[in-house]
Amino acid sequence: MRDFTWHVFTQTGDIEAYLLYKEMIQPGTAGLAPDQPVPEGEGEEDGAGALS
Repeated sequence: MRDFTWHVFTQTGDIEAYLLYKEMIQPGTAGLAPDQPVPEGEGEEDGAGALS
């Protein structure tokens, strides 16, 4: 999927494709959209739970 978004960006110059590519290559991202909740037990560093 990363290769596809990069290919779309190089062929079209679409900034949205580039931003999606950059989001996908960030280490530690689970591929969740910003509005999706983190599954229980994932992403908790101090045990405080997800923010509401």
